[in-house]
Amino acid sequence: MPAPAAMAIVLAAGKGTRMKSELPKVLVPVAGRPMIRYVIDALRSAGVERIVVVVGYRADLVRAELAGLPGVEFADQTEQLGTGHAVMMCRQQLAAHDGPVVVVAGDSPMLQADSVAALIAESTARQAACLLGTVRRDDPTGYGRIIRNAAGDFTAIVEEKDATPEQRAVKEINVSTYVFSASDLLDALDQLRTDNSQREYYITDCPAILLAAGKPVAALNVLKPREALSINSPEELAQVEKVMSGA
Repeated sequence: MPAPAAMAIVLAAGKGTRMKSELPKVLVPVAGRPMIRYVIDALRSAGVERIVVVVGYRADLVRAELAGLPGVEFADQTEQLGTGHAVMMCRQQLAAHDGPVVVVAGDSPMLQADSVAALIAESTARQAACLLGTVRRDDPTGYGRIIRNAAGDFTAIVEEKDATPEQRAVKEINVSTYVFSASDLLDALDQLRTDNSQREYYITDCPAILLAAGKPVAALNVLKPREALSINSPEELAQVEKVMSGA
């Protein structure tokens, strides 16, 4: 019996204030192409045929850029209330899907197709509720840390601002690349709360919710260090373009 097809949710609603551009962040050019195009290419090359792009800030521009691409559809996030809220805007698509769901950020143009394919395959093999794709970085500053127990099993994502000195020393980081079971993701979304300093819904809370419910959740260090290079500033854009050019 063939494995169920995967769908993807691409988070692309943000303004990207630090980019000093009026464009939605995901449309800022990287080596001459809007950065979201690299993300969609990686998903497509990994075998994902249905891609839901969550749009918000200047949604018309993102829709126009991606119009006509096969398998691409849109969900509207009219209020930016966090990454978890963005995924909530895809409830209708999730409810109609039976299989793995890849959740990625639209500002991650270094995402690699083979990494996505490996996560999907492992998710199917394990029948996991959630798999996190992680990266090990010599300098993990600024990223949420992946916390494991003595047996090496995933226990939590701890954001840097909340981390103890011991946790800050952890070099395995979260880079917002997940594969969920559609039904388990819907269950976790129903339990998200906004009891945090930003009063927002965070997708990063979903793995812990599923773990607490006794569901199989794991973190896999299958991503390459360059896949941690998201773009939030002109300086990071220059860094990504340098890596892309092989310089």
